[in-house]
Amino acid sequence: MTSPLLTVRGLNAFYGETQVLHGIDFDVTEGGIVALLGANGAGKTSTLRALSGMVRATGEIVFNGHSICGRATEEIARLGIAHVPEGRGTFSRMTVDENLQLGAMTRRDRAGIEADMERLYGFFPKLGQRRRQQAGTLSGGEQQMLAIARALMLRPRLVLLDEPSFGLAPMIVAEVFAILKQLNEEDGMSMLLVEQNATAAIELADHAYLLETGNLVMGGAAGDIGRDENVRRAYLGY
Repeated sequence: MTSPLLTVRGLNAFYGETQVLHGIDFDVTEGGIVALLGANGAGKTSTLRALSGMVRATGEIVFNGHSICGRATEEIARLGIAHVPEGRGTFSRMTVDENLQLGAMTRRDRAGIEADMERLYGFFPKLGQRRRQQAGTLSGGEQQMLAIARALMLRPRLVLLDEPSFGLAPMIVAEVFAILKQLNEEDGMSMLLVEQNATAAIELADHAYLLETGNLVMGGAAGDIGRDENVRRAYLGY
């Protein structure tokens, strides 16, 4: 059995005095893809922010043998966790090349950085065609691809993806998810995915968890979750 790369036990998260996560438990295995499902306000984004050290959290978070609960965001990134936030978050006045270089700012292997940039342009050929353009001039789909590519420049062990399909046309969503699947299969890259498009998320993931008002109410193999009648009615629309 594959061992967990990320183990989360009793995770609570807070915005000021308001508690938004209530003792949730889950794992992400090495090379696995886990989807977090739930309605708006369920706590999905807060979970990713807690893992990245962006909100106050208590509980146990162990990544690759390191306890990371309470550590600084920059330190967590250096350990190998990359976060792709909702809304893409590209640096609009910088070129595509410059955005990717910024993603590798903690690295010192110049040759490796250049090789990784070319490899990512192979995964995202549209970005390669626009490498000298300012990020703000890209389409929504291209900006989403750039945000993912920039995170991958860290060479992360785990990528946290917050709504990668947000605001994208169905054809672009299919393209982005196909690239994520390829990266997982070829690089063994682990992913924790927050996604409103529950159907796409379940098709990509091997495990899924359902959050409701900051509580984890269901978890298991993604296929089993997708076949659950209540989940289908509430989140899959059939």
